[in-house]
Amino acid sequence: MSAVSTSSVRSSSSRTGDAERLKKPSWRDPRLLVGLLLVLASTAGIVALIGSVDRTTEVLAAKSDIAVGSPLVPDDFDVVPVRLGDLEEWYVLAADGLPERPIATRLIKKGELVPTGTVGTADELDRKPVGLSVADPLPTGTAAGARVDVWVSLRGQGTAFDKPVLLLEAAEVSEITVNESALGANSSTLVHVLVDDRAMPDLLNALSNEAAIAVVLNPGGDP
Repeated sequence: MSAVSTSSVRSSSSRTGDAERLKKPSWRDPRLLVGLLLVLASTAGIVALIGSVDRTTEVLAAKSDIAVGSPLVPDDFDVVPVRLGDLEEWYVLAADGLPERPIATRLIKKGELVPTGTVGTADELDRKPVGLSVADPLPTGTAAGARVDVWVSLRGQGTAFDKPVLLLEAAEVSEITVNESALGANSSTLVHVLVDDRAMPDLLNALSNEAAIAVVLNPGGDP
């Protein structure tokens, strides 16, 4: 075959290849179908994502502070619509309501969305509130949820008291009640602290023997 003939064949083959590449693809072309499926899948994913972001769920929120061990009733809560997304399982939904004979297993702050772990039964409490009558003013910042150290001085001979010892360290305050005298002056304060069963006998012994009790704020106590 001559060089001219060979060149003509190559040129014709090149034009044929270009024509095939420029030819409009048929709807039966697998590449077109795969591309269309990818576009549809991407669009569906975006629509689903936007729908999940915009969807609100009604959950319970505390109307006021709720102390540990307090019985819970529906009137304690507001129903609030919020966007939780994948976090729904961590909160008490209004549609689910409260379990039978519920109590607060930890302090629930006013306005807080109620986590599922804060609602339980009395059997689930590992700490119980005990009221301590304190004559001295409480340190500034002492409130429900704060951590305090409880020191006791056992009664000695006569009117004397023994050296103070640390009985409870970083105990959580569940509630504070201020008792006022008829003249309006603060006569005493009742501080409810959460106590586990191990420390309970020593604390009750101190209370029954009229020990002197002091409450010291412990800001660095374990939460």
